[in-house]
Amino acid sequence: MMGRTIRVGPRSRSPLMCCCMNKSKSTSATEAPAALEAIVVRVDDMACGHCAQVIKTSVEATLPGTEARPDPARKTVTVCGTTDLTAVRRAIASAGYTPSPMS
Repeated sequence: MMGRTIRVGPRSRSPLMCCCMNKSKSTSATEAPAALEAIVVRVDDMACGHCAQVIKTSVEATLPGTEARPDPARKTVTVCGTTDLTAVRRAIASAGYTPSPMS
């Protein structure tokens, strides 16, 4: 059945699911769905919603095709759509914030 489109991935907005799982992807019947990856980075100097928005904008502009989910309360940023930790850290640093290793 060539050319047929299959929907892959739930559209749930459950807080227990990674942001990658909230996107619906289309693929042909002969393609395997892409692996869903997420990187979590600690950002201790992210203090509020404004900080979170600046980081989100920087990451998504620097790394097209990614989705950033900053959480100021936990001081973390979850980035879906890449496995390049160095690029994510650079994008956060270019926004003026300090990414650090998860402990």
